[in-house]
Amino acid sequence: MPLTEQQLQRIMPNARRQAGVFVSALNAAMAHRQIDTPKRQAAFLAQVGHESGQLQYVRELGGDQYLSKYDTGSLASKLGNTPEPDGDGQRYRGRGLIQVTGAHNYLRCSLALFGDERLLRTPELLELPQWAAESAAWFWWVRELNVLADRDEFETITRKINGGLNGLADRLQLWERARAVLCVSST
Repeated sequence: MPLTEQQLQRIMPNARRQAGVFVSALNAAMAHRQIDTPKRQAAFLAQVGHESGQLQYVRELGGDQYLSKYDTGSLASKLGNTPEPDGDGQRYRGRGLIQVTGAHNYLRCSLALFGDERLLRTPELLELPQWAAESAAWFWWVRELNVLADRDEFETITRKINGGLNGLADRLQLWERARAVLCVSST
């Protein structure tokens, strides 16, 4: 069942007008990646809500100094960025509702969404509502998070998205609201 703008605002009260901007993009993305039960939607929306500051951010915050960690060194290499200090840390910073980060991930996402390498040329596409939502749903799909959502393994989902449990309290609060709004019964 499609999510309404009012439901999205109740789940993410700080989204305000952004709820109207994102609701159809989120509905299309969720339908496309089988995030199609209230349990799956509640977990997805809670994670997206935390990662995007309740739909306020589709681009990773941070200046050149912060983003330099993606430009050179072991993290840059792991993300598929060049080892030279050439600005690809800034270019392939986290974007989308669940932050796609690094040239390697931009390429994988681009091939999945477009069938070509356009995100390497125009990474800013992931800042547009449709592609911000689609990239988040793609990320969710390739990490098989629907299965974990079906089993209420929310902390495991958080680890697969975040690499740890950063922001867990906020994520759990969003999840609780999403479950209430979408009428997911407690297990």
